[in-house]
Amino acid sequence: MMKKQLLSGFMALLLLAGIVSGCAAPAADGAQTGDIIDLGGLIDESVPLTGAPPISTVIMPVASGSATKAENSATIDYSNAKDGYVMVKWSGGGSPKLKVLITGPNTKEQYQYNLSADGSYNTFPLSDGNGSYSIGVYKQASGTQYTVVTTCTVSVQLSDEFAPFLRPNQYVNFNENSTAVAKAAELCKSCTTNLEKVEAVYNYVVNSLTYDTNKAATVQKGYVPNVDSVLAAGTGICFDYAALMSAMLRSQGVPIKLVVGYVGGSTYHAWINCWDENGGWVDEVIYFDGKEWKLMDPTFASSGNQSEAIMQYIGNGTNYKVKFLY
Repeated sequence: MMKKQLLSGFMALLLLAGIVSGCAAPAADGAQTGDIIDLGGLIDESVPLTGAPPISTVIMPVASGSATKAENSATIDYSNAKDGYVMVKWSGGGSPKLKVLITGPNTKEQYQYNLSADGSYNTFPLSDGNGSYSIGVYKQASGTQYTVVTTCTVSVQLSDEFAPFLRPNQYVNFNENSTAVAKAAELCKSCTTNLEKVEAVYNYVVNSLTYDTNKAATVQKGYVPNVDSVLAAGTGICFDYAALMSAMLRSQGVPIKLVVGYVGGSTYHAWINCWDENGGWVDEVIYFDGKEWKLMDPTFASSGNQSEAIMQYIGNGTNYKVKFLY
């Protein structure tokens, strides 16, 4: 009996030793140590030389439902606030005029948005950095008088500083099936850096779009750009130019700030800033004229036919004052 137990223990030790050493079984193809086998195409693969593939990087916002404030037919979903956005919907039916107001922790500017009444979620950026955001939904009572529907305060610690500037939102509205996204993939297929992508998209936009003076004279407050419609029409106002470029470049993984503010002291205007892998956020020098990068203002560059005078004006950052970032 003792001999049988010793034999069993010895066999168990042999098995354990084999497992630990990794030699308990031959290779899957039956080869043993010391055998010569042909690896064929598995060795010395070709060196990958192509640039960025013609694909998009569309990170869509999601109403996860894990952190919400629901009250009086309005829902504020802040489940993904760390990714730089909140989603809001109205489920009360009808066709009321609705507003979403967001105040950030740093600039204290109050961002005002229209909220659709169709029951779908609208996406709004949290673009004022880390800290406490006040978010409110309001319903029109009469004229400029609005009833408070619901409010909440959200403490935000962004997953990274780029989070608000890589995703779609109400003003930079695109998805995987957008024509603008497909065009960006085509334009950037050979680009390897962010600034190469910016240059490719910039050149396309300023040379393909014309400024719509009639639209500028008749556009109503609360206007929201439709980037695919702008691309198809080949014309637009400054907000359209900036939104289109922002959508195209964000879909290529380039962090882009759609900036709204004042140019020349009093003219309300929109332009973009981008992030460069080597220089960080490029806020005042984004257009490359062959010698240096200048402020990216696609509208002025296009409508001014990139003349020397207009490019000098664009290149002077003191002509621009930021108010909102989207």
